[in-house]
Amino acid sequence: MADPHGFLTIENRETPRRRPVPIRLMDYREVYEAGDPEQLRRQASRCMDCGVPFCHQGCPLGNLIPEFNDAMYRGELPRAVELLHATNNFPEFTGRACPAPCENACVLGINQPAVTIKQVEVTIVDQGFAAGLIQPAIPDRITGHTVAVIGSGPTGLAAAQQLTRAGHTVVVHERDDRLGGLLRYGIPDFKLEKHHIDRRIDQMRAEGTRFKTSVEIGVDITLDDLRSSFDAVIVCTGATVPRDMAIGGRELDGVEFAMDYLVPSNRSQAGERPGGDAIVDAQFDARDKNVIIIGGGDTGADCLGTALRQKAASVTTLAIGAQPPEERSEMDPWPTVPRVFEVQSSHEEGGTRQYLASTTGFVGDETGRVTGIEVAKTQFVDGRRVPTPGTEHRLDADLILLALGFSGPESESLALEVAANGAFDRDASYQGSQPGVFIAGDAGRGQSLIVWAIAEGRSVAAEVDRFLTGSTRLPAPVGPQDTSFKC
Repeated sequence: MADPHGFLTIENRETPRRRPVPIRLMDYREVYEAGDPEQLRRQASRCMDCGVPFCHQGCPLGNLIPEFNDAMYRGELPRAVELLHATNNFPEFTGRACPAPCENACVLGINQPAVTIKQVEVTIVDQGFAAGLIQPAIPDRITGHTVAVIGSGPTGLAAAQQLTRAGHTVVVHERDDRLGGLLRYGIPDFKLEKHHIDRRIDQMRAEGTRFKTSVEIGVDITLDDLRSSFDAVIVCTGATVPRDMAIGGRELDGVEFAMDYLVPSNRSQAGERPGGDAIVDAQFDARDKNVIIIGGGDTGADCLGTALRQKAASVTTLAIGAQPPEERSEMDPWPTVPRVFEVQSSHEEGGTRQYLASTTGFVGDETGRVTGIEVAKTQFVDGRRVPTPGTEHRLDADLILLALGFSGPESESLALEVAANGAFDRDASYQGSQPGVFIAGDAGRGQSLIVWAIAEGRSVAAEVDRFLTGSTRLPAPVGPQDTSFKC
């Protein structure tokens, strides 16, 4: 236990300060200032080393949270790095982009603010890299088995690293020109700077993982070609098909999917020029525009922060449901993930949020360009959220972004059977409808969290290792049918 009295003497939850809003809106750097080591030590001391640590239930990876909190409190960074990487290949990703279900399940959260587990996690990995403690893990032997991984998001990278370290020859195929999947082009730099991805890719290359970019399976090479060239294939393409709105005016220019907006912006920040000589394609530049974002989740917040940095005239976020309470309700008892009012860093920076807003149509001009949106107040009828007649009103808009989540993977080119949830069908060993083809991550479970993506990558690696060799020593934190947080 870090400090037997820590949770009694230190009741406040402290996290590093965020840079002042006017300053951070001038760039795309991460919003947090450098952390105070003593502050982190105090927060780590609040961990109670519970007899039943429910944070383990909250984390799909089963991270050794009380143990690494204890190590950081005692100043034992090498031990903390080892403990953290025992269950998580990429804590710098989860420490920045995961909503931290472990903190929702923290036992201290029953009557005090939870331990800052996510901040301890990201500090361990950042300090570990700075101290040279995180090095390539070269396999002791090469098995002679080959594995193709389709997709270089967190699931594909985790599976590839695990299998490479087990001695298999792994080739990751990515259709984009750079590696990382949605980590690279879907998450803005102010939430995850891309040098963190590059650093891990360098480590994986040194370990022996091979990468091929600008290769789209089903276009440049078929799935059957991969099956004939490799002993096993893992499909980790994610759930990239966006949810749409089938309402009037959807065809208007300026009504765009969130990812069609975020990707060009992220490419621009990487130094690419998607619009020729223009830094950002004018179609997706929010400068001086009235922007409306439909959807109040993480992607909507990413759009908000990006539009504010592009100097939008105004940004309004619409959510169809009611504003969540600021604290747990009786319907969300500990240790479940509560539905509470969330203020992300982007929400601090500007814009307005409207709740109970049902979109009924989009309005445009004679050129086919969107000029506004029709909205009505939401009412609940037989458990459904529907517009209330007579409450319709119009909001002016020059750019409307649909941040409604994702319905499943792009399935046309892979010829794999699709399950009822829209994801690829798979059995209890992650195998899909074709022999030797495994499905993992959002491609198999549907849209989910980055921590689930890494957990499934580790688990599918164990199943592929068993498929190739008859047994495995690789850990499998979750099964493909898991629907709740468990370790």
